[in-house]
Amino acid sequence: MKKYLATVCILLVLAFLWNILYFQLGVFVDLRPNAPVSAFMKTKDKKIYIEKDGNYEPFELRGVDMGVGVPGKWATEFSVDEETYLRWFKQIQELGANSIRVYTILNDTFYNSFYEYNSQRVKDNLEPLYLLQGVWVSDYALFSHMDAFDSDFLKPFITDCHTMVDVIHGKRSLTLSTGNKGSGNYRKNVSPWVIGYILGVEWEDYTVTYTNETDTEKSSYKGKYMYTTDEATPFEAFLAEVGDDIIRYESTRYKQQRLVAFANWPTTDPFVYPESVVIERNKLTCLDMEHIKTTQDFISGMFVSYHVYPYYPDYLEIMRSSKKYSEEEMKELISDVRWETIKYRISKLKGPKIEDYIDEKALIDSDGKYNTYLAYLKALTSYHTMPVVISEYGVTTGRGIAQIDKNTNRNQGNMSETQQGRAIIDCYKDIVNAGCAGSYIFTWQDEWFKRTWNTMHAVDLNKTPYWSDYQTNEQYFGLLSFDPGENESICYVDGKTDEWSEEDIVASNGDASLSMKYDEKFVYFLAKKKDFNPDKDTLYIPLDINPKIGSTYAKNYNISFDREADFLLFIHGKSDSRLLVQERYECLNAIYGEFYYGSLPYISPPDANSPNFVKIYLPLNLNENLLDLTNENAINIPSEKFETGLLTYGNANPNAPDFNSLADFIFSDDCVEIKIPWQLLNFSNPSEMTIHDDYYECYGIENLKTDKLYAGIASSGDADFRIPTYPLNLKGWGQKVSYHERLKKSYYMVKDYWASADK
Repeated sequence: MKKYLATVCILLVLAFLWNILYFQLGVFVDLRPNAPVSAFMKTKDKKIYIEKDGNYEPFELRGVDMGVGVPGKWATEFSVDEETYLRWFKQIQELGANSIRVYTILNDTFYNSFYEYNSQRVKDNLEPLYLLQGVWVSDYALFSHMDAFDSDFLKPFITDCHTMVDVIHGKRSLTLSTGNKGSGNYRKNVSPWVIGYILGVEWEDYTVTYTNETDTEKSSYKGKYMYTTDEATPFEAFLAEVGDDIIRYESTRYKQQRLVAFANWPTTDPFVYPESVVIERNKLTCLDMEHIKTTQDFISGMFVSYHVYPYYPDYLEIMRSSKKYSEEEMKELISDVRWETIKYRISKLKGPKIEDYIDEKALIDSDGKYNTYLAYLKALTSYHTMPVVISEYGVTTGRGIAQIDKNTNRNQGNMSETQQGRAIIDCYKDIVNAGCAGSYIFTWQDEWFKRTWNTMHAVDLNKTPYWSDYQTNEQYFGLLSFDPGENESICYVDGKTDEWSEEDIVASNGDASLSMKYDEKFVYFLAKKKDFNPDKDTLYIPLDINPKIGSTYAKNYNISFDREADFLLFIHGKSDSRLLVQERYECLNAIYGEFYYGSLPYISPPDANSPNFVKIYLPLNLNENLLDLTNENAINIPSEKFETGLLTYGNANPNAPDFNSLADFIFSDDCVEIKIPWQLLNFSNPSEMTIHDDYYECYGIENLKTDKLYAGIASSGDADFRIPTYPLNLKGWGQKVSYHERLKKSYYMVKDYWASADK
């Protein structure tokens, strides 16, 4: 009996040790050192091929990028369940995509769901959905003091590559994962449907430059599968080492190979640009995948991966616009010293000149329009000797905006779902016409937790998953929307008032009344006025949010209020209605006053009770702008901005045939329906009802709790008295959010286009 128990204990210990060594540490012994290595994906010249029935045929990578964020959860919580994944995979394949791309190792639920979905597809003799797998680099490593060869940078990257290979083969366990990796017991072999790997992230230019300047002696690498050319930089040698290692690991342990690419984007593309681009975008780093070559032992192949959007950074538009100015005029803008510094730094770059791959003819598309997006894509495909895959492209349906595409109007934000669909289709056409081997739409689903550079100062970044911030454009790149409400939103701005009741009335003023309600995305208003004529009459709706500041008088319109208002809704026709803010509470001036008004607002701040109500803007570009050099005060030209307080007229009901997702208000009989996003009212976190405190008292943005919003209403015919205001009680929802999925109109537009393109 004792021997039996001892034997059992020994076996249990051995099993435990085996589990740790094999599934957690990846220890293995190659028992088939001479076995052949297979690859069902290959590259040849500039095309990608897939094996079908023993033959290799051309294969266009066509898909969507997929994140893991859902409302109320951070991406790192990996909260998507199996049922949701299975539904999404089906919708993605019905879209016309043949693959998805993920950026990092997800939790085991994703791979289990992917296995179940494709296994059923194979049983039904249907085409599977393929996967392009990414390996992430931690933000700490990327944004810290380290160069790429630092042991805390290189070793974790290689370890994660090994882990990722084990995960797709179903031979890994991950527990207590941190950062951007999932966890679980990975036992499903999804490798038959994994077409390749994209290693790394959008490399920061200073990380690349720092590595190249610090590790000058490490500019070459020679491995069994990858090696560098004589022109390679240290950072390119670092990539070759990582790529060679992942190929070696999978070839040795699993006797398989897959396509390999390294992440890249315009900020670190291989081209050298003229001085104007360096001035505006500081483009002084080159990362050239042509300096990484493969040996005959790598039978699958390498492709190049780029994230390319039409609006950022539009280097070619900067080049075109600056041609009209002389060198002396540009020197005047930036000083002789900086000019000479820029020229010297450009001279140290060894990459090809972008001008060698761009001419005036290339800048004009088949419709006769100036198209810098198509021209840039053609430059990439002309330069590279291997397949080019645009692994991110797209536009966002967010109300806020961060970048403008001056030529094709495919902007980063402030685009309706219809405009998003058209822009994606146009980008896809350009990608195909440029000769790219594949592309992935960014992205499948909207993600509430995201942030954007021009609004992140205005919100509580620790609470972003708990509300839908329509001003932060980065949250709305998806083809799938998450709308507030379990089944439908509490209100749709469509001119129909059946969702409003007498209980929603907040303010009454003679024959006018104002009703209000709110959800995770908007504050809704229903303003009624007897015999209201939207073409002639004006409605004024004062709003008091911050108890510390505001004015009882709006000098612009010569109207008064019974309490100090911070905002004023001005409704006057379809094209001239807007939200205004009392100048003390204007966020743009408080944060970016030096860029836009040429003054330091904290030296001479606006009065707390200033009667001036001003327009609300979003910052777009804080860099020097060469397009306005003809101005005699060129040095003090204001940066670009966008009036985000201007309201858009239309029907905001997704079920309406004339649906416009950007619509802010609509008229109907004797009333107007309005929706205002929370951030536009200076809420930093409506889930807990926090607003911006007084900027000048706090010297910046600090949070202030509130539980009431005061509002009133008057029209142009009866605004000669103090408009009375009444409270709306506010109560946050904390981390308990409600939402429902909705495929955007753009989804169906892309679906129809891809279906027609395949005929």
